[in-house]
Amino acid sequence: MNPVEPVDTVELFLPLSRKLIAVLKALPPDGWARPTICAPWSVKDVAAHLLGGNLGRLKDRDEKSSPSEDPILDYDELVSLINRHNAAWVQAARRISRELLVEFLDLSDRQVVRYFKSLAPDAPAPITVGWAGSDLPPNWFDIAREYTEKWLHQQHIREALGLPVLTERKWLYPVLDTFLRGLPHAYRSVEAENGASITVQITGPAGGAWTLVREGRFANRPYWRLYAGDSQAACRVQIDQDLAWRLFTKGVSPEAAKGQVHIDGNAALGEQVLEMVSIMA
Repeated sequence: MNPVEPVDTVELFLPLSRKLIAVLKALPPDGWARPTICAPWSVKDVAAHLLGGNLGRLKDRDEKSSPSEDPILDYDELVSLINRHNAAWVQAARRISRELLVEFLDLSDRQVVRYFKSLAPDAPAPITVGWAGSDLPPNWFDIAREYTEKWLHQQHIREALGLPVLTERKWLYPVLDTFLRGLPHAYRSVEAENGASITVQITGPAGGAWTLVREGRFANRPYWRLYAGDSQAACRVQIDQDLAWRLFTKGVSPEAAKGQVHIDGNAALGEQVLEMVSIMA
């Protein structure tokens, strides 16, 4: 095992954007109205949500945002705030024509990538990644989280239109690698003997193995550290790659996933993996 390393996703944004723009440009008018899993949002609404994310990032750039000094909201308050902002933006964006929406996405995607490339990867990001903890993360992790958001919502659009999802290793492995960074936070209240470990193996061409190890206590809580690779763990959890990304983004419930996940060893310890959520809203 080795300590997990930064996930470098910056060079994936523009190729991923081109995939989405090609889909949207080919859509007939009725395709834009197709319902998605992000109910009650349509394909157009999800595309508008992605545009809203870009505009938020560019606002940070133009207003020279620094790490926030606002009062820290708890997780539920933050999710509620995000949901309200998302709903208000999507409602307003319904006035944007389909053609302009595609142009705005294309333009803003390219500007966001330029902005991300200007940031020092290890400098603190201006916002937290709430599903991985309350501390400000380095920019590379915030950028990787943004990549997972763009990848995920493109898959929602693709599935609504009956198109293949982008699960080649190039696209999906960085998503899974980023999602698994939420494991220490998911286990923050799970007690186990010091040195106990859980290996999560994602099976499939885009998969890999990550191992979580209990290493004492921090701030009066169990401290778990994530490593890349396999080990002789007390518990091993095997999840298919397609199920994994859906499970960690609330597309499949833990109860529905349980029968499709293979756990060797301490089942009670391993089942906590099924409760991990790697999105905010």
